[in-house]
Amino acid sequence: MDVLIKIVVGLHIIGIASLLGGFLTQMKAMSAGAARFTPAMLHGALTMLITGVALVGLNQADDQTVNNVKIGVKMALLVVILALVYVKRDEERVAKGAFGAVGLLTTANVFIALLWT
Repeated sequence: MDVLIKIVVGLHIIGIASLLGGFLTQMKAMSAGAARFTPAMLHGALTMLITGVALVGLNQADDQTVNNVKIGVKMALLVVILALVYVKRDEERVAKGAFGAVGLLTTANVFIALLWT
């Protein structure tokens, strides 16, 4: 079970990297007002959602304790991220506020995962 959990954690990190990497590559375009949500950002957010749910299930199946409040906060942030990226995915230009919110919420999600014990 440990190997499976580690594989899913790896996939979760790949999802985060795709979402955050897509955001970072658009930073220059954001300052010019021409940023857009890339398909990699949508796929990264979806990967994070699917693997996050799988990790909770696998950890509970392995009789490990799961901090449901932490998971709930992370899930809420991810749902907002996913909604923003999904709704605005076809727009040529995304507002700076919406684009910046995705980057901020993604970064917050990473730090919640690392620092909330």
